[in-house]
Amino acid sequence: MKRDDRQQAIMDLLVSDGEVELDALADRFAVSRMTIHRDLDELEGGGLLRKIRGGATIASGTRFESDFRLRERQGEPAKTAMAEAALALIEPGMTVMINDGSMAAILGRMCVARRPLTVITNNAAVLDALRGEAGITLIALGGTYSAKFNAYLGKVAEDAIARLRADICFISSPAVSGLEVFHMDDDVLRVKRAMIDAAATRVLLVNHARFGHAALHRLAGLDEFDHIITDRAPARDILDALARAGLTLTLADKDQAA
Repeated sequence: MKRDDRQQAIMDLLVSDGEVELDALADRFAVSRMTIHRDLDELEGGGLLRKIRGGATIASGTRFESDFRLRERQGEPAKTAMAEAALALIEPGMTVMINDGSMAAILGRMCVARRPLTVITNNAAVLDALRGEAGITLIALGGTYSAKFNAYLGKVAEDAIARLRADICFISSPAVSGLEVFHMDDDVLRVKRAMIDAAATRVLLVNHARFGHAALHRLAGLDEFDHIITDRAPARDILDALARAGLTLTLADKDQAA
């Protein structure tokens, strides 16, 4: 098997399993451990994974988030459920801000069901989905394009947001610890923070598995959001802590919410 094909197969395994072991990869592809080490080094250098002892993972860490191209292939049912719950908060005529991320991209595609709308976004997937759609006034935030996040970031984007106001913004996060929201990338965080500050209503979208995890940079307190949407209930101790703080989760999983 050629190197590129082997590395693509490694990434396919990571998408399905989340984590791979070095020895198992060497056996699977009938190559040396050193060859797999080199494969993992190259993939890590491209920001596609992070190496751990004895293998590699695409799970988020305090300073790592996997590539958009991988995240958009994971957990689609949960993302779709959260996007549908978020869509229920949008009314025709609103100005809506949507941040980067694969789940936000799904929400962006759904926005046509609520037109007419003005949609402000730095998410390239949302821009691709909505350009040319009748009834959608699309405001693209400029900035430096990041392939890793498939989004436009940096001072140009931040300055543009500061001159705008939205009825509602949708912010996704890879980490919630205690009563605080985190992100591992400072450039991404600053754009999210600008959106929070520019919106009348703020909505946090976070997978239940991301509760109980911190990242390098603090984004906001949970109490800064008017709605917190997750796919299903996190652990009981987390639910209890949120209840004590007077915070309510919206569970997108209809069976759990019933």
